[in-house]
Amino acid sequence: MMTTRLEYVWLDGYKTPNLRSKVRYTDTQIRSIDDCVSWGFDGSSTKQAEGSDSDCVLRPVRLYYNSADTVNSSSYLVLCEVDNADGTPHESNFRNKLQHTLSETEQYEMLFGLEQEYVLRNMDDSLCGWPESGLPKPQGEYYCGIGCHNTSMSQFVEEHTRAMMDAGLTVHGTNAEVMLGQWEYQLGPQYALEVADELWISRYLLYKIGERYGVYPDFHPKPMKGDWNGSGCHINFSTEKMRHEWTMPDIHKFCEEFGKYTPDLLEVYGEHNKERLTGEHETSAYGEYSYGASDRGCSVRIPYITMTSGRGYLEDRRPSSNIDPYQAISGLIDSVTVTEKDMVQVDYKV
Repeated sequence: MMTTRLEYVWLDGYKTPNLRSKVRYTDTQIRSIDDCVSWGFDGSSTKQAEGSDSDCVLRPVRLYYNSADTVNSSSYLVLCEVDNADGTPHESNFRNKLQHTLSETEQYEMLFGLEQEYVLRNMDDSLCGWPESGLPKPQGEYYCGIGCHNTSMSQFVEEHTRAMMDAGLTVHGTNAEVMLGQWEYQLGPQYALEVADELWISRYLLYKIGERYGVYPDFHPKPMKGDWNGSGCHINFSTEKMRHEWTMPDIHKFCEEFGKYTPDLLEVYGEHNKERLTGEHETSAYGEYSYGASDRGCSVRIPYITMTSGRGYLEDRRPSSNIDPYQAISGLIDSVTVTEKDMVQVDYKV
């Protein structure tokens, strides 16, 4: 019988979570996530337990084919939630908290699209594609650029995209971004839990494929100080009402009311995000709120397709590239739900 390689993937207990993994081999036929058993680990080494009581449990929740493994033909990624030894969710288990948010708000029909930006760094921490000394030419020709003078590591990007597709992720696009060596890929539209899971697995694949190239992804929201764009993870979102019932007056009223919850959302939109949200480089200023049609300098952009049809989705451009999607999407769902209730209270049709 063929031996199957299962790489268990989970999030540690740091404020900005890191991906962790360990490998299990089995002769058991793996047909679904139900065939993957729970597995313990040392939580004291991941900021999830004390050394005197260090046992934590990996509980499998999602299974993905792992084509990034070029050695083993039967290889899967097993995304896990972290539980305490008694079976209760660990305090760092924000995936479980997102499930509670969905249960409390009943926003099961909300759809999300994530635009993950990142840069690649060499082992010496230098940015891929940048000169060894000095700076490259200013921004202008890099966005969606082609050619080795305008892009860097495009073959890596293609390999990563293929691995995401093989894993069944809802990737629907990639492009070079505004800063040299900066890239973006888009996931979704997908439901909350599914798209958050996909983002973590897509990041895992970036790291693993990067090992072969001697590079690693950097998700810091301001990877290079100065007159260079930062990296975000814009969240496109829509409720069922936005997609099927609202007209443009409803969209505008929602955007007005939505601004009230800016402080709460910025708390879950990523560490060091203040360095990126300066009011320049296609961002709004940190702590301020604005919205506009096709305006990439606003907090919330109303896409042209929504403007044209009178209903659709919105783009929150404030989330940073290093967000924990479980926390960010959970906070967004809460704020959207309260905003819709606010609209009812002011006699606005929803």
